[in-house]
Amino acid sequence: MKKILCMMLALVMMACMVACGGAQGDNSDDVIKIGGIGPLTGSYANYGTSVRNGAKIAVDEINAAGGIDGKQIELLFEDSQTDPESAVSAYGKLMDDGMDVSLGGVFSGETASITAAAVADDVLLLTPSGSADKAIEGNDKAFRVCFYDSYQGAAAANYIKDNEMATEVGVLYESDYDYSVGLYEAFVAECEKLDLSIVETQTFTTTTATDFSTQIDALVASGVKLVFMPIYAEEASTFLTQAKGKFASDVYFFGADGLDGILGKVEQDPSIADNVLMLTPFAADSEEANVKAFVEAYKKAYNATPDQFAADGYDAIYIIKAAIEAAGSTSGEELAKTMTTLEYTGVTGSMTWGADGNTVKNASAILYKDGVGSLFVK
Repeated sequence: MKKILCMMLALVMMACMVACGGAQGDNSDDVIKIGGIGPLTGSYANYGTSVRNGAKIAVDEINAAGGIDGKQIELLFEDSQTDPESAVSAYGKLMDDGMDVSLGGVFSGETASITAAAVADDVLLLTPSGSADKAIEGNDKAFRVCFYDSYQGAAAANYIKDNEMATEVGVLYESDYDYSVGLYEAFVAECEKLDLSIVETQTFTTTTATDFSTQIDALVASGVKLVFMPIYAEEASTFLTQAKGKFASDVYFFGADGLDGILGKVEQDPSIADNVLMLTPFAADSEEANVKAFVEAYKKAYNATPDQFAADGYDAIYIIKAAIEAAGSTSGEELAKTMTTLEYTGVTGSMTWGADGNTVKNASAILYKDGVGSLFVK
């Protein structure tokens, strides 16, 4: 009797082990988990929400079409609260949840805080929007979809010059924020090459971003016809609100991808954003078939027009799909090798990647007028 009981117990235990092992195998075999980190709460939540929403559109489309090599994608996304330390915790949670490929962070600080862990874990990191040059340095498995900051700064100067927008410019930047400083420094260096004169430079810090009266007075007094402002929409909306009616009506306010979402910050008076231009690889009013399809799908899902961050998130998922299919693996090392040979055309343009993880694509500008953003035409 004792022998029979022991045999029955052993069989039950073996059955449980097989069942558990089978369930785990099904999960790893049939699902590819892609994890993202970004602000979903707080003043910068619009950026994280856009990336997540754009990525979700791509995931739904790919899954409906059969997935990646027959495997479904599961999108995991954690709130960073715009804090690099929280991003580290979020990365750990994503790894515990079985993440195969990382979207890094929406912001550069978040991305930089997890690159070392991604190297150790052999995880490919493809940030949609972590643009600081240093954000992916030191990680040969890290890449980005967006412009990198030194490229954006130089491209902005060239765009201003090529379109004869101004010969003398003013600058407003955030002196204690890497994103703003990086674009500013690249812009200044390129202006020197192009014989563009910077006649007035004003700064602010995170703690002084509520009162721009001094900066406004100085920039108005300079008489410039264009103010380059490599800052985020939150601070830009405060500056522009306080500056309304003080600058001449033909003055441009020119920024980079950080200005995306500006209309959402001035909903009470969209005219505050009049004459704001944003350097971008994405235009929601493009006639390109793939862009029109994405915009339509995004509007249907979220009742909103996608911005560049949503487009970056969307492209990131499709790039990961292309890389996995080409590599036949989700190994970070194998995917990194594939990324440097990949050619991809998405809603933000045509892309290839160097070993440094950077991509270069064409830049255009969106001009805001009467609450609407459209491609700038001189």
